[in-house]
Amino acid sequence: MPAAASAPAPRVVIADDQELVRTGFRMILTARGIDVVGVAADGVEAVGLVRRTRPDVVLLDIRMPNMDGLEAARRILAEMPECRVIMLTTFDLDGYVYAALAAGASGFLLKDVTPEHLAAAVRLVGTGDALLAPSITRRLVERCGPGPEAAAHPGLDSLTPREREVLTLMGHGRSNAELARDLTLSEATVKTHVARIFAKLSLRDRAQAVVVAYETGLVTPGSA
Repeated sequence: MPAAASAPAPRVVIADDQELVRTGFRMILTARGIDVVGVAADGVEAVGLVRRTRPDVVLLDIRMPNMDGLEAARRILAEMPECRVIMLTTFDLDGYVYAALAAGASGFLLKDVTPEHLAAAVRLVGTGDALLAPSITRRLVERCGPGPEAAAHPGLDSLTPREREVLTLMGHGRSNAELARDLTLSEATVKTHVARIFAKLSLRDRAQAVVVAYETGLVTPGSA
């Protein structure tokens, strides 16, 4: 992941009602050169802190008092669309995570994430170049996403056949390198296609691309 490693370290806010999680994550990220600009213990505090500090990435727990992480994510992303949100979760909250991804969250992590994965995820999510845990995200969308009726998307008709193909493969969790291999293209060309898809469909990153691919029927649950 050289591109992420060479990029400036993001500024981060951590929101979790467990002090041990807040403290542990802050120590992990700080030790790896990532600037944690603040921590919050509930959703209301998180929204206010993000407004004041304007971080690049927010690590946001789902279950918090006063305001849950899902509502906090909605408010943060509505007011500060340039911010990236990573949800902190466990698998028993799949439905909430899907709703957060659909609202614009860039991915999710389990709270028992390794220190190395945590730091790498925070650095990567700001680039929009890689979906966090793509195979898990696919399973999440299949379990909690839309039903068999495909939804219309206003920008889908503007995609070229090649861009539809790229979006479909992104829906299957393919990385840029895998897309380049599968389509016999250079990674630079793949990145151009991905950027155009994001622009035409007003997508923030690959997490939303996966959601759109399922919601529009380009990818169906259980498809290879």
